[in-house]
Amino acid sequence: MKKNIPFNKTPISKNKNEIYLVQKAIEENALCGDGKYSKKIQRFFKLQTGVSSTLFVPSCTAGLELAALLCDIKPGDEVIMPSYTFVSTANAFVLRGAKVKFIDIRPDTLNMDEGLIENAITEKTKAIIPVHYAGVSCAMDEINAVAKKHELFVVEDAAQGVMSSYNGRPLGSLGDFGAFSFHETKNYTSGGEGGLLLIKDQAYTERAEVIREKGTNRSQFLKGSVDKYTWVDQGSSYLPSELQAAYLYAQTESFHEINDERLQLWSNYQKAFCGESKFITPTIPSECQHNAHMFYLLCDSEKSRDELNIALKNKGITAPSHYVPLHSSPAGKKFGEFVGKDRYTTELSGRLIRLPLYYGMTIEDQEYVISCVYDVLEKKNLKAA
Repeated sequence: MKKNIPFNKTPISKNKNEIYLVQKAIEENALCGDGKYSKKIQRFFKLQTGVSSTLFVPSCTAGLELAALLCDIKPGDEVIMPSYTFVSTANAFVLRGAKVKFIDIRPDTLNMDEGLIENAITEKTKAIIPVHYAGVSCAMDEINAVAKKHELFVVEDAAQGVMSSYNGRPLGSLGDFGAFSFHETKNYTSGGEGGLLLIKDQAYTERAEVIREKGTNRSQFLKGSVDKYTWVDQGSSYLPSELQAAYLYAQTESFHEINDERLQLWSNYQKAFCGESKFITPTIPSECQHNAHMFYLLCDSEKSRDELNIALKNKGITAPSHYVPLHSSPAGKKFGEFVGKDRYTTELSGRLIRLPLYYGMTIEDQEYVISCVYDVLEKKNLKAA
């Protein structure tokens, strides 16, 4: 029997405490940003990650934009990042006038190739932006070593990395700044959108609070350190509502439960497809502890991937691809350039397909997905990777 299996479902805990806390926030009549629940979230993630400070923001995009401002990115500066990423990674720095230097990815993790960074560094380089694809860490020790050598900022795009770690250290806490996403497609959500900025050095916290509060020192005023607040710096409105904060705070009680369930689903897929010579499945280096954000397969070609995508869609399964490489896009060509040879970025992005994986997915539904993939392979005689 044909089923309807979406790629993702917005996570909501089994006790549905999200509904209770959102209702409570409404009843408390305090819905503007940086209230009780926002502060609870910030304390929770500060303890979880060990950074100096955290700020709840409307999206990971907003977190990256804040980080770009804190890095003092100016027109003419350059930043280095993978081309295989979402547009927000680049936009946050392009908005400040930076030129993006794209580099190739590793064929195992699909993360930026740390060995290519130094070749992309010029006297204009200001920051390195590692993107932890699928919740699997980049080689952060090597990246931080290069950054220290050349006195560069490191801004982690850890949108997919909540609850992942590298050598036991949480993603988002390894660079100068990090940014999480709580979009509805992520492992945890604040009701559809949401993000978090993580700050390693306390010296940047006060300015981050000013920028987040539209360039005013309102945060200092509320703490009692100034007698009135005024416009003191550039800034914008980077404050989510308390409805979002209440939704996410309710999920913090179920973080480990959600993580464990996703890891089990991920392992089921890996067991079903790894070693069958049908596909290449994800690689998790020994120093990386991932969060089962995503399970993908690499087909032998873009044509095979597209055929599999269409065939699964006909069986009621949504299995999308991921990322048209930024350097090949109109904006990527305008605001950046690819440094070195594109050995893997374009080729692997054309072969990748993502399978449904979400909190609350039943074993029966997952087995249906697995059986349909193999059924398509047999009937269409799709080549192995």
